Amino acid sequence: MKRQYSEKDIDLLFETSWEVCNKIGGIYTVLSTKARELQQLFHDKVIFIGPDVWSDDNPSPYFIERKSLLKSAASKCNLPHDLKIRVGRWNIPGSPIVVLVDFKPIFPLLNNYYGEMWERYGVDSLHAYGDYGEGCAFALASAMVIEALTLHLKANAANVIAHFDEWTTGMGLLYIEAHLPEAATIFTTHATSIGRSICGNGKDLYKYFQYYNGDQMASELNMEAKHSLEKLAAGNADCFTTVSEVTARECSQLLDVPVDVVTPNGFEPDFVPSSAKYTRLRNQGRKHLLHIASLMTGTQWPEDTTIVMTSGRNEYRNKGLDLFLDSMTALNEAIDGKNKKVLAIVAVPAWVKCPNQDLLIDLNDNGTIPVNPNYLTHRLNNEDCDAVACRIRQLNNQNSGGDMKILYVPCYLDGNDGIVNISYYDLLPAVDITVFPSYYEPWGYTPLESVAFSVPAVTTDKSGFGQWILSTNENDLFKSGVQVVERNDDNYQLAARQIAETVKSLIMADKECVKSAREGAAETAAKADWHFFIKDYLEAFQIALSNRDKRLK
Repeated sequence: MKRQYSEKDIDLLFETSWEVCNKIGGIYTVLSTKARELQQLFHDKVIFIGPDVWSDDNPSPYFIERKSLLKSAASKCNLPHDLKIRVGRWNIPGSPIVVLVDFKPIFPLLNNYYGEMWERYGVDSLHAYGDYGEGCAFALASAMVIEALTLHLKANAANVIAHFDEWTTGMGLLYIEAHLPEAATIFTTHATSIGRSICGNGKDLYKYFQYYNGDQMASELNMEAKHSLEKLAAGNADCFTTVSEVTARECSQLLDVPVDVVTPNGFEPDFVPSSAKYTRLRNQGRKHLLHIASLMTGTQWPEDTTIVMTSGRNEYRNKGLDLFLDSMTALNEAIDGKNKKVLAIVAVPAWVKCPNQDLLIDLNDNGTIPVNPNYLTHRLNNEDCDAVACRIRQLNNQNSGGDMKILYVPCYLDGNDGIVNISYYDLLPAVDITVFPSYYEPWGYTPLESVAFSVPAVTTDKSGFGQWILSTNENDLFKSGVQVVERNDDNYQLAARQIAETVKSLIMADKECVKSAREGAAETAAKADWHFFIKDYLEAFQIALSNRDKRLK
């Protein structure tokens, strides 16, 4: 008879990710919004482990050091290889314990561990390049910290769960199973490295999906090391999870490993400001964005301008930045003669050189110097070859007139970029509608964040979030606050027109319909509260402990 575990059977719950206290992508949002729910269930048994990539000159804005935590582990824990850690709390709802690991001492030892993992599991690190070594060094160091903390805190290793996110931590999972086998392990892929690579290289993923072989594609695309590590971490984990049914199918096809449980990404409502603060942020954000647009174009943008935005990781095809730009061109044609103004914003980080100095002068001095180029808030090191910048230049040449302007904000919106100087969550209320027309999107936090802030969103059926909407909500912008557009390998132009028509419908709608769309968005977001989704993680913990028992037998 299978043993049933409860929260009391867990002494320590570790979760390791490159994005703990390190805001660079969607996984940061997963962990930081999930933390409070875990804290309520397990309190300070929850320990997040992240990379210590910070310095006195560049401290993490999310980490609050507390040296006495975990029985003064920062100074008293017996760590190998002169590893150093800092212990504190993550400055997010729930305030979980965080251990930041300085993993530099592992770099000289990597070849030794590559050899061990080849002999034990068959991990092929021979073709490693780029960030593979950095990820593995961090993962190994984190695993050693988990091992040392288990001993330091006198925890029963049989009551320890070690959860690892993405291929970057896969080497840590394998280390734990080899050196602390009593612990139960969980591996979560938020996007397979080979699936992302197939799409990023312009290949049709969906038309030929059933014919793809992950190992073959890894060889073709020079992804052998990452793919091998990810596949073996997934196959050896006591529980393998992913974030959506879309990616679960991808894991079965490309990794040859079926997922044990799907753990959808929720959202923490405390990230959304109160109504009074929301109104203030909306007014301030709109005023500032429209002022920037006026300075860059030399014309005044009225208060009733519709602001459309896309954001997220800068992956031109995967995230649908190409489709967003082309749909905005279709929108420009659709609203011609309607006496409506649209400001379209592409807010994705790129290789920023500096703030646009002409714009900066105008903002600081209310000057009148023409901004050049008039679509970039920040100058880039590679303006001649940045895909978004190149496409906007083409569109500007083709559509010199019209009632729409595209602005490219190529920086992290952390509140200190020099031009916008408003953080992403504080800027989001200023937006009227968001568009995330992803081609490859395992979940899709950006549309979920949008609707959580009562901003209607357009996404595609190739995102996990889009699939969740189709299975649980009405696919109607004015009812659920979300419109899911079909996207496949053959309907690019059709999808662009459908997105344009959806945005146009909001632009032309009366106030009551707009209010309905915003209310529907908030109601949809409420269904994705972590309070509802955390049960899937509890199931994953149960599976991990049970399969660990089988493995030890």
